[in-house]
Amino acid sequence: MVHFGLVGTPPNPAKPINAASSPSCFSSVRTAAEQLGQGLFTCTQLFKHGSQPSQRTPLASSPPGSAPTSVPTEASSALRHHQMEEPPPPPTVVSAIDLKRYHLAAPSVRGFIDDLPDLAIFHANSNRFGGTVPDLSRLPFFYELDLSNNLFSGPFPAAALLIPNLLYLDLRFNSFSGELPDDIFEKPLDAIFLNDNHFQGRIPASLWASTASVITLANNHFSGDIPPTFGSYMINYSGVRELLLLNNDLTGCIPDAVGFLGAIQVLDLSFNSLSGHVPSSVSCLADIEVLNLAHNQLSGDLPELVCGLKELLNLTVSFNFFSGLSAGCNRLQFSRGVGFEFAGNCIAGKDFQRPPLQCSEIPGAGLSCLGMPAAAAEAAACGRFLGQGSIGFSLNLSALIPQLP
Repeated sequence: MVHFGLVGTPPNPAKPINAASSPSCFSSVRTAAEQLGQGLFTCTQLFKHGSQPSQRTPLASSPPGSAPTSVPTEASSALRHHQMEEPPPPPTVVSAIDLKRYHLAAPSVRGFIDDLPDLAIFHANSNRFGGTVPDLSRLPFFYELDLSNNLFSGPFPAAALLIPNLLYLDLRFNSFSGELPDDIFEKPLDAIFLNDNHFQGRIPASLWASTASVITLANNHFSGDIPPTFGSYMINYSGVRELLLLNNDLTGCIPDAVGFLGAIQVLDLSFNSLSGHVPSSVSCLADIEVLNLAHNQLSGDLPELVCGLKELLNLTVSFNFFSGLSAGCNRLQFSRGVGFEFAGNCIAGKDFQRPPLQCSEIPGAGLSCLGMPAAAAEAAACGRFLGQGSIGFSLNLSALIPQLP
């Protein structure tokens, strides 16, 4: 049994309600249920004793001078029987718990939420709960888990992936650590929030298999390459709308796989150590509104295919090593009103660029990014011949080897 310690007060406490004159919503629902149960019980008893509703005479006071109102014998017997038997109380079911911002404290939530068999939703963000996440795999209706902004620690709670109907997983702003399980993105989730923990290691290749609309892995210690496009995973290019990988320790190239995220609206890869050129497949992000590549080691010219994205509202490439802008990029800010930040690069003739000495030694300048040629990227990543829905993707390496410098 968990004992919760109150270390604060809930936000905007509700004004006390006089239960006698104005019952709470919960009381009203309970009263309605009880009244419905009483009525059903009465009808059931009448039916059991052979009385039909049409046979009953209302119980009422007789007018002065008139004969007393009669009641059929069978109905009278049923009503007397009803007076002796009380209907059973309605069952109590806890299907959702919302403890957001109540500043509660407990060393663990084990023995609490895992003992509520009908629980479907548990929101507990902004409290001081700690320990590890209990096993909720025995809860058949559970689908939404929010433990954000607490004191949970330890490895990723793999038991969460065993919850049969889980759709929403929010573990951000805790102290979880270690590597993510390889199959985390194969779970059919709608949202995955893992930012602001201490996760490390490589991002699993199953990233491109995820059906989630929002994936946030920001502010952790993930390292190595962003998973490339190669492999047997399915790429759902109509699913994810926000992918946030900022402020990690990622290296290598931006993979061509980003071009398969055809419905993405926000892509933030800033504050990493990515290098090489921007891949041609970026031109296929037809719905993207925010693209942030700032604070990396990207180089070359910022191509027209990036600045020509039609839905773009904000483009940030500051503090890289870009050496030039296309004509379309030069017009971006003035002709379309797009927020465009490019300070801290190596673009000749522009203000607020790096000193020439820094631009003479570009980190990762010799890196060869194995990617699709521009024509192949446009055809494949934009789905010109791939149809709709999820697709399998494999890249013919022999066709690309001659393209490498």
